[in-house]
Amino acid sequence: MIRAVKGTRDLLPPDTVIWNRVEAVAREVFASYNYQEIRTPILEETQLFARGVGQETDIVSKEMYTFEDRDGSSLTLRPENTASVIRAYIEHRLDQRPGVQKLYYIGPMFRRERPQKGRYRQFFQIGAEAIGSDSPFIDAECIELVVEILTRAGLSGFRLIINSVGCPNCRPQYVEKLREATRPIASQLCADCQRRSETNPLRVLDCKVPEDQPVIDALPSILDNLCDVCAPHFAAVQTYLRDRNIDFEIRPRLVRGLDYYMRTTFEVTHGELGAQNSVLGGGRYDGLAESLGSPVHSPGIGFSIGEDRLVMTVDQTNVRTLDIFLAPLGDAALRHAGTLARDLRRSGVSVEVFPGGKLKRAMELANKLGARYTLILGDDEIAAGIYSLKEMLSGEQHRVSLEELFHKLSNQNLSNSN
Repeated sequence: MIRAVKGTRDLLPPDTVIWNRVEAVAREVFASYNYQEIRTPILEETQLFARGVGQETDIVSKEMYTFEDRDGSSLTLRPENTASVIRAYIEHRLDQRPGVQKLYYIGPMFRRERPQKGRYRQFFQIGAEAIGSDSPFIDAECIELVVEILTRAGLSGFRLIINSVGCPNCRPQYVEKLREATRPIASQLCADCQRRSETNPLRVLDCKVPEDQPVIDALPSILDNLCDVCAPHFAAVQTYLRDRNIDFEIRPRLVRGLDYYMRTTFEVTHGELGAQNSVLGGGRYDGLAESLGSPVHSPGIGFSIGEDRLVMTVDQTNVRTLDIFLAPLGDAALRHAGTLARDLRRSGVSVEVFPGGKLKRAMELANKLGARYTLILGDDEIAAGIYSLKEMLSGEQHRVSLEELFHKLSNQNLSNSN
């Protein structure tokens, strides 16, 4: 038997109902904030991620799926999508369009990580980028957008964590201070952090090894080293979040894993996900476009939600995918059920027709399929134009006309869409 590749999986019904619901919510929220969809290729030139994400990051150095094409070029399955969006922004001169370019995406990414709870080698992200403004107001609006998606998707009990990682004016001095502080204690850190302490000291702060935490806690804080531009920028972001009644926690060690971040960074965590409890991460990347060849300064901020992890944590109770199950009794009723099912489907109702058999078997199948209602059609019901409608959750049964049936189901669909 050939099985799915390690770290990948098939998404099957009824789980895909939750996926579709989460994505529908995201699209609705994006539209309300005037974000438009962008779809980038899953294949990019390897150099895009080496330059954009950072050569010393774990993603580039350890996790990317990279291969040589037949013409000798190096291609990579996208491990994240911000660099791809910025590449498209530059290539198609979106900077010449009016206003802030607000773009969102939903799709698969690829990293050769060790599979664990909620983490896969092919995984899915819901993300967005707002490009063209360095205002802290945009930072707060972007974070508000994230909170709105999570809340409407049914996630509760999550924590929003924010930080500032400075800018090219103040971060180099902090990084050097961090490098000097880690040298005497490098031997007490894990092997990865010993390497990072010289190549990328900020990544030491992001270490997840429990034994390293007491040592890392004693290192200098970035918030004590922000410049005269970054400090008020971060203060303004906090003010705008408080204006919106959005709760947050400031965590100076939050640096994210990608080199392009500057100033505002943020993360949302959830307790049900265990040690690796991040649902999403994001931040500002004001110099990324220029590093990838943009002819103009194009500051931006964005985020990506781990859809696999979000789906694991949202409320999945009362997921019923089938509106009505038609149980015809006899050949004449089956023919009638066929035309009735067509009319119901045209009105936006999901319908399954029992092709024949005993009523007891039909009711058992309706329950297994998760139908909201079952409609019983016999010769007497068809002649009278009055049908028996059973609510499967409560077990209550009513007599309804066709007009009443269509009205009830249309109202049911309306309430389910809100």
